[in-house]
Amino acid sequence: MGDAVLIFVESLENKETWKVSKLEERVADKGGSMGLGQERGHMDHFGILYSPKLAWTRFAVGWQEYEKNPYDEVENPRGIIQMGLAENQLSFDLLESWLAKNPDAASFRRDGQSIFKELALFQDYHGLPAFKNALVDFMAEIRGNKVKFDPSRIVLTAGATSANETLMFCLAEQGDAFLLPTPYYPGFDRDLKWRTGVEIVPIQCTSSNRFQITAAALEEAYEQAQRKNLRVKGVLVTNPSNPLGTTMTRDELDLLVNFITDKEIHLISDEIYSGTVFSSPAFVSIMEVLKDRNLGKTEVWERVHIVYSLSKDLGLPGFRVGAIYSNDPIVVAAATKMSSFGLVSSQTQYLLSAMLSDKKFTKEYIAKNHKRLQKQRSKLVAGLEKAGIGCLESNAGLFCWVDMRHLLSSDTFEAEMELWKRIVYDVKLNISPGSSCHCSEPGWFRVCFANMSEDTLKLAMQRLKCFVGSIAVKERTHQELKNSRRKFRTKWVFRLSFQSFHDREQDER
Repeated sequence: MGDAVLIFVESLENKETWKVSKLEERVADKGGSMGLGQERGHMDHFGILYSPKLAWTRFAVGWQEYEKNPYDEVENPRGIIQMGLAENQLSFDLLESWLAKNPDAASFRRDGQSIFKELALFQDYHGLPAFKNALVDFMAEIRGNKVKFDPSRIVLTAGATSANETLMFCLAEQGDAFLLPTPYYPGFDRDLKWRTGVEIVPIQCTSSNRFQITAAALEEAYEQAQRKNLRVKGVLVTNPSNPLGTTMTRDELDLLVNFITDKEIHLISDEIYSGTVFSSPAFVSIMEVLKDRNLGKTEVWERVHIVYSLSKDLGLPGFRVGAIYSNDPIVVAAATKMSSFGLVSSQTQYLLSAMLSDKKFTKEYIAKNHKRLQKQRSKLVAGLEKAGIGCLESNAGLFCWVDMRHLLSSDTFEAEMELWKRIVYDVKLNISPGSSCHCSEPGWFRVCFANMSEDTLKLAMQRLKCFVGSIAVKERTHQELKNSRRKFRTKWVFRLSFQSFHDREQDER
């Protein structure tokens, strides 16, 4: 189990009690990377354990509450609406339409003849050549064909989760570190650390520059790792960003290339949302930067790796299709051997090779998907504005980075959690608190919009608007009460003073 933390959640009258298992206690006593160690944290009055190393648990609580009381338009209209799931359901009809028009692919037939037995009995961990060719072509198409990908340099994995973990095993040893800009996807605490023993050191980014990476932040993170006696093996970024929903600027990408060149470390660019960029600025892949800078035959060329998946761009998370793309033949060879622990089924590869090879379909899908994502995001932003809530300007992803700092009772993460729990339990919306993404500023939340219908999104915004309105009424009532008390106190003091003066006057007489 390595440094994995086992946490059991028990529900008691809508209050969560986190219990750290005996195994985790033993790991913590030994100073394990996922143990609480010196950061034991504390229980709040709701019974939730706070600890910087267990931020991902805050992400999990909302999911558990949703699963106990999921919203359904007919069966459970008062249930919790899931806005913590980065899933694209807006273009599923396009996939189903293609399947209806191409029955042979879905029924595993070639030229009218069944190949079910062939697919069921054979599994090559290198992957089916037809699928790898179709996949790299799709990746290039999403990037405007500005860069091409060599199918011999791609390794198939069971989703991006497996791809990221495999790269950790290939590039780092237990106790080494990777630098990640904040805020970042909560699952990285699990994917990158649990079984590998690799540590994450945050690159602290702030709202002052829209959470963009700076040279100072990179250097501070690197020095922080050194102070902890951690050997930095690389930087991992998500581009487009999860949870920000923004694409990285060319300046940021150049900065990263310069940084890893100077430090002689690796760069992993997780580009699983590259096909969700629905407005300008356009997406720039790290491979495009390397190409434009003529770094094809340099050492840095082999230290840059891409993670990709069809879970977001094609909306197929259940198919578990991920990939590692690397220019380092040693990494490709090692990752290919490790991929046998998480293969993509031959049946899945066959179906998707047919779908992605249909260029007319992929062109239509990409264009329509972009329009639908942009439209749905606009509806979310409009609904938030009606509730008096703003968000970070974004151009990609399946979510918005929402600013609720003005709704906090204080500028603390405890206040953020209090607000979040009210939104989950009272408003019945499952959103992700910024602290679960290791955001350095309390009051930010990730809100997903692509996993629901327009009607459900409208209902969610109505609930949120009512909630914000109730806060305003309470604050106004509270202020009026304070003012009335102040007026009463002033009158009482005046009367007391006047009576005292009158009494003294009588005594003098």
